[in-house]
Amino acid sequence: MYLISLFKAPEIFIPLGLIVVFSICCHEFMHAYIALREGDPTAADHGHLTLNPLKQMGIFSLITFLILGIAWGQVPVNPLRLRNRWSHLRVALAGPLTNVALFLIFCGLSAAIFAFSENRELAGSILLQGAALNLVLAFFNLLPVPGLDGAVVAWYFYPRILRMRSEWSNGVFLVLLVLLFACFDYITAAGKWVALHTTAWIFELLRSTM
Repeated sequence: MYLISLFKAPEIFIPLGLIVVFSICCHEFMHAYIALREGDPTAADHGHLTLNPLKQMGIFSLITFLILGIAWGQVPVNPLRLRNRWSHLRVALAGPLTNVALFLIFCGLSAAIFAFSENRELAGSILLQGAALNLVLAFFNLLPVPGLDGAVVAWYFYPRILRMRSEWSNGVFLVLLVLLFACFDYITAAGKWVALHTTAWIFELLRSTM
């Protein structure tokens, strides 16, 4: 549980928690921003052009994150108000791609700290873990599960998914969720592996320019 870990090692889990909340808020902000650019002001009208976690996540999500380490956010999108047939896909991809961008930014910051800072172990490690968490967030949100961005992406590339029998499709989605939680440690480990190697590559690039 996140709350237990928070008390055991606050110097690690407080900044990590802040990184997760910030990342989710950035994810939701970009959904709202791209939706506005694509012609739908619904999210903007509801105040989602902000990084305020109380607005982007809500108090219940924040409490759940504090206790269980599970959090979410959601912005309202009205597909009928979007400009063209590809607009909803752009809105859906905006969130996960933001997490990929944050992954690269945190890897770069971690590499810079390891390359140039003397007191580097704790800060560099936290940023590295923040990078890995953003990669996991991007992967999770791209799963073709209703309520996640991946469901919209799946619909664009496989429109027949909407015509499937609800019992069958719900069963598939349930299996995906069970597999996700069963393999969560492996997914997290894979995210850390990619983050570590990306940071190492950036580190070597920085050192070669010194």
